[in-house]
Amino acid sequence: MTIDDAWPSPPASPALRGNDVHLWRADLNQPSRVLSQLAQTLSADEHQRAERFHFDVHRHHFIVGRGFLRTVLASYLGIEPDQVQFNYGPQGKPGLQNSGGFPGLQFNLAHSHELAVLAVTQDREIGVDVEYIRPVLDMEQVAARNFSPRENVILNSLPVSERQPAFFTCWTRKEAYIKAIGEGLSRPLDQFDVSLTPGEAANLLWVAGRPEEALRWSLCELDVGAGYVAALAVEGQDLSITKWQWQSFK
Repeated sequence: MTIDDAWPSPPASPALRGNDVHLWRADLNQPSRVLSQLAQTLSADEHQRAERFHFDVHRHHFIVGRGFLRTVLASYLGIEPDQVQFNYGPQGKPGLQNSGGFPGLQFNLAHSHELAVLAVTQDREIGVDVEYIRPVLDMEQVAARNFSPRENVILNSLPVSERQPAFFTCWTRKEAYIKAIGEGLSRPLDQFDVSLTPGEAANLLWVAGRPEEALRWSLCELDVGAGYVAALAVEGQDLSITKWQWQSFK
């Protein structure tokens, strides 16, 4: 499944039902006024994490990413952004400590370079990943260490000009699935296959020791903008996917 390039403005009150999946895209470069407003929504722990970044640009992107996450989730929960509380699974997957009047709300956030993508759904696991396409000097070695034998054969069979985008396509699809299942690196990346051939539909093809797993998930390619590759993994089939461009504070 490939999602097209249209990211309109969101409605005032997004409604999430049944098989809905909502995707939100945000520009991490925001004016100082918006940065200041978003910083006010962060927790003390998030402020401490922000202060660990050496460069201002990375600190500002972290603040915008967390503020964006809090602002969108708060719009579903009907609370203020600074009231959103998170917990974390054994491998670090974030969740909501108290979803209040919206039980089962699930989300996952990814960011790369100047872009963040947030996926929101209900009562199903979800993962999203985005990567800015950039040179990777040891791309073949990274693929050899992390991709499955089948994926490496396909990657190395492609024309040289197609290998870099195929590498990031494969990487984001694998990361989206890993993030969705919440197992982190306890699930070795070379123990499952995803599609990566240019023009081939996004699919989870095989998972070692879990023959039923490929049919349990929908894997989608996302068009998030020029220069980026992104993928979404959602538990279940027959999904209704809607995309919006996040609008910062007016």
